[in-house]
Amino acid sequence: MESRYELLSGSISSMYHDIQKIERTEMAQYGLKGPHAQCLLAMKKHPEGITAARLCEVCDKDKAAVSRSILYLEQKNYLTREIPAEREGRQMAKHYRAPLALTEEGSRIAREIAEKVDRVLEAVSRGVSEEDRTIMYAALEQINRNLRALCEAYGDEEPR
Repeated sequence: MESRYELLSGSISSMYHDIQKIERTEMAQYGLKGPHAQCLLAMKKHPEGITAARLCEVCDKDKAAVSRSILYLEQKNYLTREIPAEREGRQMAKHYRAPLALTEEGSRIAREIAEKVDRVLEAVSRGVSEEDRTIMYAALEQINRNLRALCEAYGDEEPR
């Protein structure tokens, strides 16, 4: 049982560090970090717009991290907020209820990032059959659900 734990936690930790290294390297040319790229990719899937609150859910990030990413991406002119005239000047409505949309430049960057992600996924999947990949992702999703349920039983002492 202990070796399974070591394999699971060690593999996940190692992969996470490798993913972060690839993100740092690939995003440097855009002046972005991994969380920025995750927001751009999530927004690319929602061309009709997405609220900051929904972006938190989609990216599985806390409000503070998503807010920082949104502000940075706004400064880079990669996204805009669609604020209805009646809500103009009301900060809370502006930040959490106003739909966010990619600018033309943001859409271009998101497409380039998506292409990079596809190339990396193709490279790291070499030697793994489609059947094995499907089983692996299904197993990871189930383990993730089980871990979340177990963590809920411990309570909410630690923020995600």
